[in-house]
Amino acid sequence: MTVPGASVAPAAERPEERPGPARRLSVESVPTAAYALVAAVLTVLLRLIQVGRASDLFVDELIYQELGRSAERGGFPSTSDGLFFLHPPGFFYLEAGWMRLFGEHQDVIAQVHSLRVLNALLAGVTAALVVFLVARVRSRTAGLVAGLVFALDQFCIRQNNWVLLETATMMWVIAGFLVLLPLCRAEPPGRPRLRAVAGGLLLGLAVLTKDHSALITVLPLLLALALGWGPPRRLTALAASAAVVPYTVYVTLVVGFGHWESFWDQKTHGLDRLLGIVQETGFNAPGRPSLAGRLTAELPEFAITYLLLLLTPVALFLLLRRKEPVYRLLSLFEACAIVTLAYALGIGTLEEQALYLLFVPNLVALAVTVPVPRRSPALRAGVVAGLVAVLAVPAGVYARDRGTPDDGFVGMQAYLRQHVPAGSGIVTVDGQRTAGVTYWTFEDDYRLGHWVTPGERAAHQARYVIVPWKVIEEGYGRSPLSEVRDLIHGARLLYAFQGPTYGTLALYELPPPQPTAGPR
Repeated sequence: MTVPGASVAPAAERPEERPGPARRLSVESVPTAAYALVAAVLTVLLRLIQVGRASDLFVDELIYQELGRSAERGGFPSTSDGLFFLHPPGFFYLEAGWMRLFGEHQDVIAQVHSLRVLNALLAGVTAALVVFLVARVRSRTAGLVAGLVFALDQFCIRQNNWVLLETATMMWVIAGFLVLLPLCRAEPPGRPRLRAVAGGLLLGLAVLTKDHSALITVLPLLLALALGWGPPRRLTALAASAAVVPYTVYVTLVVGFGHWESFWDQKTHGLDRLLGIVQETGFNAPGRPSLAGRLTAELPEFAITYLLLLLTPVALFLLLRRKEPVYRLLSLFEACAIVTLAYALGIGTLEEQALYLLFVPNLVALAVTVPVPRRSPALRAGVVAGLVAVLAVPAGVYARDRGTPDDGFVGMQAYLRQHVPAGSGIVTVDGQRTAGVTYWTFEDDYRLGHWVTPGERAAHQARYVIVPWKVIEEGYGRSPLSEVRDLIHGARLLYAFQGPTYGTLALYELPPPQPTAGPR
């Protein structure tokens, strides 16, 4: 193994190579690109199998597909509520490009499933980039192992299956650091300034996809600049400057088109959420299930994920022990990811997908640092057994769970189209600050609203109610559990689906509202 920055002896000084028997094919003799391709293909295939049935609709997916549709038509992304500036538009323009290539679906659920294919491909690119990065720092073997862990990890699979921002964000992050790491060598590659700019722009695309990813992209570069870690300071400064260019261009266009006030209002609200001043979503919000409870419930599925996350301090310690510039830069990357999640855990808005922005950096850190004992066969066998378990356990969980149908809204849509006339009034009870998954799924075909009183139901001729029971039972609904139970008292169950995401997803036909007794 050659450490980046180490000198390599000239050919004349190397021991004379004598002819001998043909050497056996070894892991390190296979090109890195071959391993990257294996990891990428496995990653994509595992995410595409049953892509529409293995995970029910998530509300953010529905919002983001609408934003992608609006971006495809031109201009800034928007929803029926107006221009959307809460998140930057990077991913929504990726969606727009996908729709231009493969067509836009009028059916909302079909559009989400199409975009899940896009996210699976982005995850495949991420797996390949992880292999290349780890191989560049340590070895091809370590790169292959890291790529396979990423491909099989159940949390990563779920994260990549949903049409969310984090998959594309992490792809740009890993790409940026992969380009920048060679600048840490004693003899950097040719055109170092151009490489610094390219790496910075890739990190800038991550910020343009999810702006608080600046905490794991721009912040590590600023710390590297201050501490003198990583590449030479002039190149680090150039990369950090390039990293802010994409977002600066975006804000300039927002201002130029006269949308600054709306942008500022949404961004300050988003910052309040990030800092925890406003707790609307996540485990720290009042009345929500605890993080400990969620972790316990999901332990059988994500045991290996949680184990690797528990090793985060070990990974950082091992990185900090190494003095080479490449390890110094990676230690800042890992440390910033830890601090970002730790703040969310203690004070800020803590959502489960935030774990992805730590898991992948931590996987890289472990892959480039964890020592493999060479002199002790017993210890080496233990390490190998541990790696086998890290790969085999998620594979077993995947095989067990992937065939379990979790597509209740697909079945609900089919039932409604066959039995409930378009334009009918349907009561929704999920969603809190914004509309819930029911509204975003069926808004194009039905009239939906939170009409829970008899008078409201009569006024809007709402004869049906859709209840994703797990949402209500866990406190994420607009209506409390007691109100929903009162609402469906005497109702007729028309459709029910039992799945992991929403528990029982049910459609009820409500009894006619009872007339209110007037004065005698």
